[in-house]
Amino acid sequence: METYQADVIIAGAGLAGIVTACELLDRGRKVLLIDKDRRERFGGLATESFGGVHFIGSPHQKRLGIKDSPELAWRDWERFACFGENDLWPRAWAKLYCEHSIDYIFDFLQEKKISFLPLVNWAERGLFQPGNSVPRWHITWGTGSEIIRRLSLALEAHPGRQNLQMVFDCEVNSIDLAGGRVTGVAGKEMESGREFRAFGEVVIASGGMCGGDLGKVRAHWCRDWAAPPRVMLNGAHLYGDGLLHDRVSELGGNVTHLDKQWHYAAGIHHPARRKPFDGLSLVPPRSALWMNALGERIGPLPLIGYADTRWLVESIVGQPGGYSWQVLNRKIAAKELAVSGSEFMSAFVKKSRRLLVKQFLLGDRELVARLLRECPEDIIAADSLPELVEKMNERSLFGLRVDAAAMERDISIYDETIDRGPAYFNDEQLRRISNNRSYISDRLRTCKFQKILDPGARPLIAIREFILSRKSLGGIQTDLRCRVLTRDGAPIEGLYAVGEAAGFGGGGIHGIRSLEGTFLGSCVLTGRVAGRTIAGGV
Repeated sequence: METYQADVIIAGAGLAGIVTACELLDRGRKVLLIDKDRRERFGGLATESFGGVHFIGSPHQKRLGIKDSPELAWRDWERFACFGENDLWPRAWAKLYCEHSIDYIFDFLQEKKISFLPLVNWAERGLFQPGNSVPRWHITWGTGSEIIRRLSLALEAHPGRQNLQMVFDCEVNSIDLAGGRVTGVAGKEMESGREFRAFGEVVIASGGMCGGDLGKVRAHWCRDWAAPPRVMLNGAHLYGDGLLHDRVSELGGNVTHLDKQWHYAAGIHHPARRKPFDGLSLVPPRSALWMNALGERIGPLPLIGYADTRWLVESIVGQPGGYSWQVLNRKIAAKELAVSGSEFMSAFVKKSRRLLVKQFLLGDRELVARLLRECPEDIIAADSLPELVEKMNERSLFGLRVDAAAMERDISIYDETIDRGPAYFNDEQLRRISNNRSYISDRLRTCKFQKILDPGARPLIAIREFILSRKSLGGIQTDLRCRVLTRDGAPIEGLYAVGEAAGFGGGGIHGIRSLEGTFLGSCVLTGRVAGRTIAGGV
């Protein structure tokens, strides 16, 4: 049996685990970082993310004249989260984020030479109630893969690098407890099955929640929604299986809010098929029409991105078949279609300003061509509406059929409204597009009232979209020192949790919905707090 010894054992080498390791090394602690995945996939799901981070009062906001404050951010967060009466720790963590997003998160990332695009994006504006009152979503120049690359370099170049040991391809499946205090972990190597044991004064749970296990996602499905869809895609980490949460729960730790999940509405099958039901999350084009499996525009309130992601998911799972179509054309796709991840967003990943400007001016034609080429199962093009409907019906599921007449009727009504001009827009989607285009960052990526059946904008495009699992909003309950709490509210000595393992803080920092960018930000926040607490810095 392989054995290891360290002051602190971190189970999970995602963003939160890496940040925690940085903080502990800064303070001279010996750290063992254990991860279930391979060395070349260091960094977990953050490497695949778009890299958006939620900041309040950043220099970028100030340069754009955006007036923000912790008080305004907390009001938005609390309203959007819909916290329950007993959500003491989730509220406390959310307020901490709003008050310290700059000194705890922004400054830390800048110190690691991570930069952000000058234009701040405005995600999750809200639908039935306000979300982000002002733009707060800062896109990393280089996406999430750049965050992990920079932090990996920081670890390797750290003056205390000799105090860090990293072990990969190892599953932690047991947390040892003696005399009421955690003493280490045990597990097995993924390929050989050989067992290992690690001894330490402190153990930090830093693995993902259960978003990567669709069986657990369905088991903890939100009771207020329709039944889980028959087809759901996996957009979480391969090892986001909730194993550490099960072990913490067995020790008496309080694992809460498992029914609060953050899924995306515009998932398609990933062309690489890296895991069962592998999914790719698209950024829904605002000017596309969102239709159900019968070809009817979903309503009466039309679905549109950037407003309330939870509402999108809730609306679609209640539709026939539990999946949807977005109908658009070449011009809309080139201007607005994007992928919520790093591997397809070439200008961002390559950090090419020239290519990014070109895409803003001419549209990302290369991305559209690539998606049409690599994802023909879900993305189709046609030169006429009858041909498009025929191709859609070839991909229809569960015996459902697209009604060509109903689809043409709904599209024609939308296009006719555009022809009447902005002064007469009585379509909520067009009103929101008009409002979105008043902000410069959105104007650059949103068409100016583009008709769907415009002959000069063809071919027509239809995207078959499924609910895609992503993140768990619940998790291990922690206090403001990241200590794991029992169901009675007492800390388990020597046991801590960070990142998604802790519901991104307190077992549910986001409540029922996120303001976006708060996932990566909360990983940094909890990692820094845990490292400082354990090392006696606070």
